[in-house]
Amino acid sequence: MKRTGSLALALVATFTLAAATATAQHDASHHGVISDSAAVVAVITKYHEALAAGDSAAVLALLTDDAVVLETGGIETREEYRSHHLPGDIGFAKAIKSQRGAVHVRIRGDVAWQTATSTTQGEMNGRAINSVGAELMVLVRSGSTWKIAAIHWSSRQRRAG
Repeated sequence: MKRTGSLALALVATFTLAAATATAQHDASHHGVISDSAAVVAVITKYHEALAAGDSAAVLALLTDDAVVLETGGIETREEYRSHHLPGDIGFAKAIKSQRGAVHVRIRGDVAWQTATSTTQGEMNGRAINSVGAELMVLVRSGSTWKIAAIHWSSRQRRAG
């Protein structure tokens, strides 16, 4: 009986240790995801802040060298974006404030993607703007740094009522 009790005690101790280790690993992994998600959101927030501030150098510094931007039915490389749509995006962000909706981040290893919606109202160049939009950004991690590898925006006029 004593031997069975010792064996049972050893098994309980082993399972308790295994469960505690698994819980600690899960908690560390979960905290890592929260930390990574916060870092991803921070990069995207800096991107939008740099647009609104008119800081094209800061915008470009947040993009990977091979980044692509999809908007207005086209696809632009980082260089094409710099010379074509970036000045317009800066002008738009400076002129009209957008209200961002819920932001969702998903992470798989060194790749993250963020989806968000927005509502934009204002006037630019004498034109009334009243739209809703959707944004998808894909980020990649190199070391401890996240950078934007792809951006896709779409928008439509808000429906009345």
